[in-house]
Amino acid sequence: MSLTPILSPKKNPTPARPKRMGELSVLPVFFALKGRTVLMAGGSAAAAWKAEMLAAAGAAVELYAPFDELDPEMTSLLGEIGTKNQPGAGQIRHHDRPWALDLFGAEAPRPALALLDTESEAEGHAFACAARAASVPVNVVDKPAFCDFAFGSIVNRSPVVIGISTRGAAPILGQAIRRRIETLLPPALSGWAALAAELRTATMEKLSPGLERRTFWERFADKAFLTRAPDAGDESEAAKLIEEIATAPESQAHGAKVGRVTLVGAGPGEAELLTLKAVRALQAADVILFDDLVSDAILELARREAKRMLVGKRASRESCRQEDINALMVQFARAGKSVVRLKSGDVSVFGRAGEELRELKAEGIPVSIVPGITAASALAASFNISLTHRDHAQELRLVTGHSKKGGLPEDVDWPALAKPGATTIFYMGGRMAGRIAERLIAEGLSPSTPVGVAANLSREDETRAAGRLSDLAAIVTTIGLDRPILIGVGDVFGEAVEMAESGNRETRAALAG
Repeated sequence: MSLTPILSPKKNPTPARPKRMGELSVLPVFFALKGRTVLMAGGSAAAAWKAEMLAAAGAAVELYAPFDELDPEMTSLLGEIGTKNQPGAGQIRHHDRPWALDLFGAEAPRPALALLDTESEAEGHAFACAARAASVPVNVVDKPAFCDFAFGSIVNRSPVVIGISTRGAAPILGQAIRRRIETLLPPALSGWAALAAELRTATMEKLSPGLERRTFWERFADKAFLTRAPDAGDESEAAKLIEEIATAPESQAHGAKVGRVTLVGAGPGEAELLTLKAVRALQAADVILFDDLVSDAILELARREAKRMLVGKRASRESCRQEDINALMVQFARAGKSVVRLKSGDVSVFGRAGEELRELKAEGIPVSIVPGITAASALAASFNISLTHRDHAQELRLVTGHSKKGGLPEDVDWPALAKPGATTIFYMGGRMAGRIAERLIAEGLSPSTPVGVAANLSREDETRAAGRLSDLAAIVTTIGLDRPILIGVGDVFGEAVEMAESGNRETRAALAG
């Protein structure tokens, strides 16, 4: 189907090509060992840990070490797993002798991998040379120069297995990362992954590539993060979902199954502030229409195959019309695509989501919302304050800083905004800062009311300043009018103002001295 965008001549959406993959210190691969032979030399506790891992992966481990050199940990492992006199998957067979070159000879069976644990550099060098001469990948414990591969920290939810490598630079950091991932992945995930393997054939046979399969696996993945293991009811429900998707009616007008649109809040800028649900939406998208305030780090979380299109709208700049953005969402969804409309901050706060929802619903396009962290919350975090306070602010107001025509908004209740006991956050109000201050003061708000101003919240180049309402225009000008500005007004910013004024006094005193 042709996908010629419906655009105005004012500003075309800009396709953004994914960046090339950055340099990898190592290539992460997963090596199948079930039923294959692995040669291992050394009987230390470190060797026992690796032998246990190899056996857990189904390898037939041939262990060469004199009996009197076996660590108690290795002896215990041999007793638990068994040392039968024949190699087999998931077994460890012990040979009461050191390794020798004959193990790599032309007449010897070639193992899939070779491992050695030794304190001797010379022995490690000899073992690595012998293995490489026989074209066998080799690992010498704690000696990177003699290693073709390495063992990282592992998160085991088999058949889901996650490996973490720091290329030997920071093993403790790798372990800390593993612990963090362990807390995110419930143990029951193993059962859900096993069920996924059972359903794979049915999805391949009944669901077409692209939208249909992704729709099923996304819904399945949401269930996979439950704290309980799947049961027969879950399997029956999954089979029913496959049938429903496979037999869903096609769009009569376009001859293809209609896709869907997800409005996703990208938060204030920092990728770590994105919700897990937003990440999943990005990784399932065919097309991403994003604002120009969305950071590259967030776009990097999308799958590389997704089409990215910049459709930003910024004051005083050429922008895409809202009508064009609406038309693009409808067009791509009609073509069966999964579309993410990625918006800075929260979708429902000054993001024109209402217009987009109305258009999509009118066109019969399935649409959902994934909320994000709004800039007001990021402002509070940046100043390390609470936007509400029993002593200072019993009300929180979010107000647009300019009207639809670009001037100061007149359809807001300015007398109410000027009342004390509240915190007011002005979005997109940088160029109106002076007029905002004048209007609030004219309505009775004290010129000494604390204000907090920030630009590029949560990003590396974030800038913030605190002061008094009477100085708001000067503060904003200092920070920079060409940057996305957020203005906070209210007594909750009082401590920040006191710190700023104290710093100014100390600076003046130092200069005078």
